Amino acid sequence: MQNIPFIIPHSPFIIMLSFDAVIFDLDGVITDTASIHSTAWKQMFDEFLKAHADKRAAPFREFTHENDYLPYVDGKPRYKGVASFLESRGIDISYGDPGDAPDQETVCGLGNRKNELFNEIIRQGDVKVYTSTVDFIHELRAKGVRVGVASSSKNAKTVLEAVGLLDLIETRVDGIVSAELGLKGKPEADIFTTACDNLGVFYDRAVVVEDAISGVQAGSNGNFGLVIGIAREDNAIELKLNGADIVVEDMAEINIQVVEDWMTKRLHEEQWSISYYDYEPEKEGTRETLLTVGNGYFGTRGALEETHASDTNYPGTYVAGLYNRLESMVAGRSVFNEDFVNCPNWLAITFKIGNGEWFDPNKTEILHITRRLDLRSGVLHRSMVVRDDAGNESRIETQRFGSMADAHLAALRYRIIPLNYEGRISVRSELDGGMINFGVPRYRELNAKHLTPVREGDKGNTSFLLVKTNQSNILIGEAARLLVSVNGREIKPAFHVETKPGKVSTSFEVAAQKGVAITVEKIVSIYTSNQGGITNPLN
Repeated sequence: MQNIPFIIPHSPFIIMLSFDAVIFDLDGVITDTASIHSTAWKQMFDEFLKAHADKRAAPFREFTHENDYLPYVDGKPRYKGVASFLESRGIDISYGDPGDAPDQETVCGLGNRKNELFNEIIRQGDVKVYTSTVDFIHELRAKGVRVGVASSSKNAKTVLEAVGLLDLIETRVDGIVSAELGLKGKPEADIFTTACDNLGVFYDRAVVVEDAISGVQAGSNGNFGLVIGIAREDNAIELKLNGADIVVEDMAEINIQVVEDWMTKRLHEEQWSISYYDYEPEKEGTRETLLTVGNGYFGTRGALEETHASDTNYPGTYVAGLYNRLESMVAGRSVFNEDFVNCPNWLAITFKIGNGEWFDPNKTEILHITRRLDLRSGVLHRSMVVRDDAGNESRIETQRFGSMADAHLAALRYRIIPLNYEGRISVRSELDGGMINFGVPRYRELNAKHLTPVREGDKGNTSFLLVKTNQSNILIGEAARLLVSVNGREIKPAFHVETKPGKVSTSFEVAAQKGVAITVEKIVSIYTSNQGGITNPLN
């Protein structure tokens, strides 16, 4: 496919864009007809549900925008939306035929009644456009970028004509076209790929703009170059989780340069990273594995710094060549297992506000979380906003890596930003030698305690821990140095150190101000006696 150039006026240079087309959804993207659809759906379903309840002497439960329209109907073909909602309510009626009259109690009849109500509103002339989207379409056309509309609605042509935009759209794949061609509805990508086919552009050089979850899912399923989600329903996180590459509140935030930067820079960065935008305890085991950082000498799982070993989380650091052999009794028989030893956890760091509880992601409301492992730099990034039971909101930002310059070094930066409170914050950092090999459920009958405490202590802002494997007699030494800064300026707080066999905890307090970052840099050395002698854990 030949690239489409655009020419800057009065310039002899031709600039080639990295994308050739933008395919827009209609309702909620170009026109404010999503609210009209929602109104029509509610009127139709409320009339049906009321009659259905009366027939069965059952209580009437109304159709709502948030609980019914958005999850079951929004963005889907009309009859599919009817069937999806009825299934959610456990209501089983005949599918019927697309030619059914609007007063017939079938899936198609109800869908046709909704369409009748929608068109009544359209005929009243009460259709508004999103000016920012229309401005963007004009910008695209001026630069030679192809423009299409892909919509589940069978009223797309009527709506575009009503607002005077039909001539700006080069191809329209709507509900009528889908029925004629047998295209699958969202979240399948058929209507978007067909629009690209009509324009003669490759999918990876096309941009999809959507406001519905099913729409961004379709964009993701079609492997388009960029999927833009418009969060008009306070659903930015849901759009991001379901396939949107960029999420905005309005198209005023997007222009050709933003799209070009994504296609030439951000897309390349995304291809070299692994990202997650939510915290799902049942998925953490896999995600921690995929977010591992390491350098060939050691590898550390991507567990959050504030977590401890449990059925949800499993902090683990493993050093090359570090094994230990143990005997276990299984079903009355002696079994020997040689394990890749889980070394002391150097990640552990957390905080508490005033006299509150130490922060635990599994016990606190998470308002937002993003994690990204940059596969080029080897740095694991995290940003999250949390709210405790007292209503205190904090932003937590972390970065960690294993050094490639010195294989024995690891580092993490831990930053706390109070968002709506001031007061006293306590921070606690640990080196924990109580780790066991407990990550694989089917091996939990085996003896898993491989480490024996040897020595622990501190010196100034540095703590150290020495343990030994209890069969192979390999020493493992870790030392951690803490550097603390507030608002970018280093401070020297009073460190309080507690030790017990196999564990050393270092804590300090600092006055917190709203919006002012408290940063802890934790630099860790890791040595083992089987790969270079350990003489002093502080060296």
